[in-house]
Amino acid sequence: MLGSRNPIKLDWITIFIYIALVSIGWVNIYSASFNEASTSFFDFSQIYTKQLIWISLSIVLIIFILAIESRFYERFSSLIYLVSLLSLLGLFVLGKNVNGATSWYFLGGFSIQPSEFAKAATALALAKYVSDIQTNMNEFNHQIKALIIIILPALFIIPQPDPGSALVYVALIFPLYREGLHFIYLLLGFIVAALFVFTLAFGVAWISVGIILIAVLIYFINRKRNKRTNVFKYSFIAIACIGFSFSVNYIFENILEQRHRDRFNLVLGKQVDNANIGYNTNQSEIAIGSGGWTGKGWLQGTQTMGKFVPEQDTDYIFSTVGEEWGFLGSMLVVILFLALIIRLLILAERQKSQYSRIYGYSVASILFIHFFINIGMVTGLLPTIGIPLPFFSYGGSGLWGFTILLFIFIRFDATNYVNR
Repeated sequence: MLGSRNPIKLDWITIFIYIALVSIGWVNIYSASFNEASTSFFDFSQIYTKQLIWISLSIVLIIFILAIESRFYERFSSLIYLVSLLSLLGLFVLGKNVNGATSWYFLGGFSIQPSEFAKAATALALAKYVSDIQTNMNEFNHQIKALIIIILPALFIIPQPDPGSALVYVALIFPLYREGLHFIYLLLGFIVAALFVFTLAFGVAWISVGIILIAVLIYFINRKRNKRTNVFKYSFIAIACIGFSFSVNYIFENILEQRHRDRFNLVLGKQVDNANIGYNTNQSEIAIGSGGWTGKGWLQGTQTMGKFVPEQDTDYIFSTVGEEWGFLGSMLVVILFLALIIRLLILAERQKSQYSRIYGYSVASILFIHFFINIGMVTGLLPTIGIPLPFFSYGGSGLWGFTILLFIFIRFDATNYVNR
């Protein structure tokens, strides 16, 4: 399966953005983990040196991914997916506990987090199933089977516990809309999430009044267009929404853990706890806010150099960007991520193969949800759930997982380019 008789045409725009993100990420990891006591740039006890090794090894990994013919990934999608599920299940027997989560294998001096690699495996399996059925996603049995493919790895990850990594798999629902899944499912999910948050923020009584007013307004607007508009349909929807609102407090108090409740309350402004559960986010906000327009300069951030932001080289790496490079530097990073995601969508649309198109949309969706949630978490707009920033956050498994995810699609696109 290795090699190709024809030269492949790589999308160098995507590769350039990848190189830029990884490079800027490493510069900020160096700053976040800088230790004045270190006597050598190549001190292998330092995080920035370890990340540099992972980046160097990524070059070998990329060459290997591009050397394999794209047909290999499609042909063995199911097997790759099965192996990834077994690797997640194996954690409950052979995994090591780190910071309260059994998410890692330790092999010699290296640690591997299989959930990072399962994203690409799940995207491959989903693309394989949807492209094989040769139909759109409006049939209910196909929707259920696709959902099972998406949800299985998430169900294995949640008990580790690692709800943040499990949440990422929700992103794989979005490619299904490109393949014909009805928009009502996305709308329903948005309504449920909005009702949950607004009920916590304003209470059941106000939300119930709001639901009734909105239902009445929509009913009369539609009645002007169609005299046969069914009042019972709108009544049923309003009652269902109000009923869900009444269940929110039970879900919040009895299903969510205390740490999750605390984080929701912090974001909603219901409690202030800058010394404990809110410490990370508060220090991150201080770091970003102190950067101003142009930042304090590389290795000049007081929050970063003083190690005031916990986990700053991993989940909170963007706070380093905000403090040392300011608003302009932060916007550059945001633009690069958005450019990468938009580029992937453009490439996905030009695919001749439905399989590679679905996979391309999956890659863009996974990167977007990581980017969106991490930035929201670091800036205090979303609860802290422990999702890394792709290509930025320290970690070999994360870097390799995202690299595999991205460059498999680059390989697909190169093949389709040659064959056009």
